[in-house]
Amino acid sequence: MDNKTVLIVEDDLFILNMYVTKLKSVGFTVESAEDGTSAIEIAKRIIPDVILLDVIMPVMDGFETLAQIKKEERLKNIPIILLTNLSQKPNIEKGLKMGAVDYIIKAHFTPSEVVDKIKKVLYSSAK
Repeated sequence: MDNKTVLIVEDDLFILNMYVTKLKSVGFTVESAEDGTSAIEIAKRIIPDVILLDVIMPVMDGFETLAQIKKEERLKNIPIILLTNLSQKPNIEKGLKMGAVDYIIKAHFTPSEVVDKIKKVLYSSAK
């Protein structure tokens, strides 16, 4: 793996640490943020290869964060995977319509399956 960088945005520290540990264990470089505002600042600084974005967060929710990232010239092409417990169809459709490449419901996927989805996003489209 050519050391891809994942930015994970998650306000639940237990979940955040679980994913940081899992992603690092498979060779990703991992940066993290606990809210949308800091996520955008970090993304501008490091230009991650993919962003794993929670929807329900303090300060700025995931949908607003997604919208802000898509407005940024340097960030708009970064694939964003929404990782959330919001499982209602309108939320899923909204996230995908706003430009997320995938919508993962936390309760339905193990960290290993999430890693597989990240790899699929990173390596399926030749860059």
